[in-house]
Amino acid sequence: MRIVTYGGAVSLDGFLAGADGSIDWLHFSKDVQQVMTDYWKDVDTILMGRKTYLVSVALGRQSAEKPAKNPKRKEPAMRTYVFSRTLKSIDDPGVELVAADAVEFVRDLKRRPGKSICLMGGGELAQPLLAAGLVDEIGLNIHPILLGTGIPTFRDPGHRVRLTLTECRQLEGGCILASYKVLHDSVIAALTPATVPLRSPGS
Repeated sequence: MRIVTYGGAVSLDGFLAGADGSIDWLHFSKDVQQVMTDYWKDVDTILMGRKTYLVSVALGRQSAEKPAKNPKRKEPAMRTYVFSRTLKSIDDPGVELVAADAVEFVRDLKRRPGKSICLMGGGELAQPLLAAGLVDEIGLNIHPILLGTGIPTFRDPGHRVRLTLTECRQLEGGCILASYKVLHDSVIAALTPATVPLRSPGS
């Protein structure tokens, strides 16, 4: 079954961006570039919500060079699913609008053949997927800054989510890379010693 990963660059107090969406505090380095290069080798699908999609479109427009007179629109190797019940349509190659229930869609998507799946953006979309046990790995690039308020990385999934640390190391700029695997119920059950009922004398 395919793996769903979630995370990104975050402040020490757990925000992905400022309240106004600002990310001017992010520190980009050769360390981060290598981490991202290694990560994207194993990913062929991106999940995001409407807000994250609109931000990515705006950033793409700002960084784009002058378009050619007759640009050819190629289907990208990376497949992106945008979850929204308010957007009517999306006219981007390789991007599909999903109005269906995110939990059921992602559960089915994980059963399909392919590489890992990247869950991108704020905690709004991650919340129901974490609650349903569909997120398998969490990776955080923790920055040495307290934003005080902003877009939270996590929202309450309604229950505790147990993790096991798989990697922790310092990056340039005082950042910390912390990677975790999510311990799903089946794994927790396997790690928990079975409770043997006491037998009464003579039984």
